[in-house]
Amino acid sequence: MNSPVVELRGLTRSFEQGGVRIDVLRGVDLAVMPGEIVALLGPSGSGKSTMLQAVGLLEGGFGGEIRIAGEAAEKSDAHARTVLRRDHLGFVYQFHHLLPDFDATENVVLPQLVAGVDYAAAAARARHLLGALGLGHRLDHRPSQLSGGEQQRVAVARGLANRPKLVLADEPTGNLDEATSDKVLGQFLELVRGEGSAALIATHNERLAARMGRVVRLHDGRLE
Repeated sequence: MNSPVVELRGLTRSFEQGGVRIDVLRGVDLAVMPGEIVALLGPSGSGKSTMLQAVGLLEGGFGGEIRIAGEAAEKSDAHARTVLRRDHLGFVYQFHHLLPDFDATENVVLPQLVAGVDYAAAAARARHLLGALGLGHRLDHRPSQLSGGEQQRVAVARGLANRPKLVLADEPTGNLDEATSDKVLGQFLELVRGEGSAALIATHNERLAARMGRVVRLHDGRLE
């Protein structure tokens, strides 16, 4: 029987603001299975990004348990968390955050080099992913030479470059117009499914969420 790629048990996160305690996450439980695509639905300010930061091991201050590929991340030191992120997680943000001085291929190659992949293999992987996203003719273009939709597709390829078990995406098409958003999300979901990765995708858009395999709703700090 397959084990979850990520499992959250009693996840909590609170902040102090003006001397007032704000409970953003109030005991979140969630398991995402291999190959599963889950929409994390909720309005702006509901805590979706905070939850993804927890799953992505991007900051501390969380209570509860976070297991990534069966490993108890909340008990890991900073180095072990870095290894978990590198080996198991991919990230796609609302803004592409591409490196402006590197072309599309190089932006997808770089995270692979960090993971120890040799350049030839990394470049071949980059070309494959970019081609699958319809960017085979834009491989040597820098971000400034690409449209918004093309930039975000490069970011998708970068997020999948190291064959993550789980892709975390925070409003990945939120900066695009509706038509471009639909196209990019479709390509994103097709590629994730083709790669066999799981995905947890935060969105406030009911229509986009309906295209994913399962929808969970974040309300009042808990999942419904």
